[in-house]
Amino acid sequence: MNSISVFAPATVANVACGFDIFGFAVANPGDKITLTVRDEPGVRITDIIGDEGRLPRETARNTAGIAIQTYLHHIGRTDVGLDVVLHKQMPLGSGLGSSAASAVAGVFAINELLGRPLPTMKLLPFAMEGERLACGSAHADNVAPSLLGGFVVIRSYHPLDVIRIDTPAILFCTLVHPDIEVNTKDARFILKNEVSLKNTIIQMGNVAGLIAGLMKPDYDLISRSLVDVIIEPVRSILIPEFNEAKQAALDNGALGCSISGSGPSMFALSRDAQTAERVGAAMQQAFLSVGVTSEAYVSEINREGPKVLTSVPVLS
Repeated sequence: MNSISVFAPATVANVACGFDIFGFAVANPGDKITLTVRDEPGVRITDIIGDEGRLPRETARNTAGIAIQTYLHHIGRTDVGLDVVLHKQMPLGSGLGSSAASAVAGVFAINELLGRPLPTMKLLPFAMEGERLACGSAHADNVAPSLLGGFVVIRSYHPLDVIRIDTPAILFCTLVHPDIEVNTKDARFILKNEVSLKNTIIQMGNVAGLIAGLMKPDYDLISRSLVDVIIEPVRSILIPEFNEAKQAALDNGALGCSISGSGPSMFALSRDAQTAERVGAAMQQAFLSVGVTSEAYVSEINREGPKVLTSVPVLS
């Protein structure tokens, strides 16, 4: 039986100052997908595990399903029949790129199953269709790092221009997900349509500084540049105890701390694993002080991207 299982990682998008243009992948958590070939053409989602029945099983309404379907139409393989099982291994609406990981896992898996007719970079537009379905906008700051691994910059959407940049060999990310949910569409709706020239200049300086700090590498420059004066002040009101959790991260040695994606998860970057663990515990305690429980994940930046979990018999 032709079958493949693939893991795709969670991601941190925006990365403080880089709204819609920065993102990086983490080692944990992530989503897993299993594709099994069947005789009847078409993509069928047979099960979703870990979503508490909340995600649609209809292929055209599911981020993984639409990504796979769009890919198959593009390469002219509508003759292929697939049963899809999706294992959700991260919270929904968490700001960790849950919908992106599912779409990336799906399109990466079918490309592997078919013998890699397209290079990995060419899979990006199909994964972005999953994001369009999830939040109404085909943004790439989650799907690109999940697909390519590492830290990515989306220089342009028209035309799509994605750059993967070097990061320090030792750089740890702490993710803390408070047990509340923020809808991505709602988090975009509250943003202002206009930004002052003063804040634009500050933000541009931080964007440039963060890229330079990551590539040099210069930890002090990274720390000074992990500042968001445009998006964070607006979205942070959706996260209870945000300021206290952020301050706890900084007090315990984090280089910087901000919202992961549209929230409610928060991320912090640190120079070593011990600091990253301490930062996570302090942030969790800040949330717990107001009765909000949370999950914490610590990992280095994931430079690998999706990972095949089973052997891959190529489908002719």
